[in-house]
Amino acid sequence: MYKKLRILAVIPARGGSKRLPGKNIKKLLGKPLIAYAIEAAKKSKHIDWVLVSTDDLRIAKVAKKHGAEVPFLRPAKLATDTALTLPVVQHAVKYVEENDVNKKIDLIVLMQPTSPLVLSEDIDLAIEKLVRTNSNSCISVSEVSERPEWMQVFSGQKIMPLIKTKLEETRRSQDLKRLFIINGAVYVIRRDTLMDKNHILDKNSTAIIMPKERSVDIDEAVDFKIAEAIMSDKSRTK
Repeated sequence: MYKKLRILAVIPARGGSKRLPGKNIKKLLGKPLIAYAIEAAKKSKHIDWVLVSTDDLRIAKVAKKHGAEVPFLRPAKLATDTALTLPVVQHAVKYVEENDVNKKIDLIVLMQPTSPLVLSEDIDLAIEKLVRTNSNSCISVSEVSERPEWMQVFSGQKIMPLIKTKLEETRRSQDLKRLFIINGAVYVIRRDTLMDKNHILDKNSTAIIMPKERSVDIDEAVDFKIAEAIMSDKSRTK
């Protein structure tokens, strides 16, 4: 609880990953991938409950082993390749509130199991910033170095800039505005924004900045190798 706000963390973990079968429980440095998000959420100073929404019994078993609540198996219609995150999280919130009168929820923390380098400090910082700025949601972002001003597209066999600017205006990166990308690690959302307005982000959203080296999102096999390299290097420097 934070400032008398009751906070639920929801970690969606579908079992049917086609690109990397079994991705959410695939071992990363000897630990199931989903365990990292669960452990970060449980170490948070502010989160009251940690729930995993899954359609897969194997994921449910692993999630429970690492301390998450798994009170239901997600309906099949919310476990397809095309299922959106918003209704998945809404389903989890509705289930909790309908089945436990003691769990009135004020804030929802959405966490992706594919962000293993997220820390409890990131979660708490996002919660605190949402409250401090009176925002409807707060997300985690990381700074990008791949500038759109430098990107090119093909027009037939010719190459041309994606954004039409004078080359001399974009040559020095330090002269350009800082740009950020959503890294998928943490989303904190007010209940009414999620449940009543059907939004995760809106015009009254803010963000915390996470370092690029902790913003790895596991999507392909190579991402496991990147995460392993970063995490192994961090352990050597402790």
